[in-house]
Amino acid sequence: MLLLTLIPLISTSYAQRAYFSTGTNFSSFNFISPNPMLTPLVGGTGSNHEMGLSKNLKPESLSYSVGVNLNEYNAMAGDFANSYSWNTKYFGLNNSIEYSIPLVGNFRVILQGGLNLSTIVFGKQAINGVYYDLIDQKEFAGLNLAPHVHLAFTAPMKDIGFISLGYGVNKSFFPLNNSEEKLSITTKQFVFGLHFNIN
Repeated sequence: MLLLTLIPLISTSYAQRAYFSTGTNFSSFNFISPNPMLTPLVGGTGSNHEMGLSKNLKPESLSYSVGVNLNEYNAMAGDFANSYSWNTKYFGLNNSIEYSIPLVGNFRVILQGGLNLSTIVFGKQAINGVYYDLIDQKEFAGLNLAPHVHLAFTAPMKDIGFISLGYGVNKSFFPLNNSEEKLSITTKQFVFGLHFNIN
């Protein structure tokens, strides 16, 4: 479904760069339930991977990017008697607007804002060593909306493009969840990217 959405966006725009990025997610869960947990949740780590296309706009300091990604959002909790963990993977479509600020030479700072739409493709909950599937749990399933902001520093790679190193924050919501248990996820990301000129 998300790939079908991506195809017309690519075919109707002239792409100027292809990009690949990878990094680490540091996630914290905000879980609201009629039966509150006895132990506080602790943030977990996971990976993020994305590939997509960017197109320059007018003025040239602005660009639009669209890509597909895979994000891991994990958390844990426990005490001496009990242990809990959540391990999830979400496949998504990311749309963002970027503003590029020149520094010295071809070095730049990029400010990015956008919206990621995703859905769960893997999810396991472990309670005292017993595993449960999260795929059909309403608080984890359905559409995941994650607005995000991102700051990156870039360095040129001769004539083929540039590399980037960035930091971002996103907040995930599940608007279609009508159950009594509500979940939101705040994630801080460190991301390394490779950007290649293709025009």
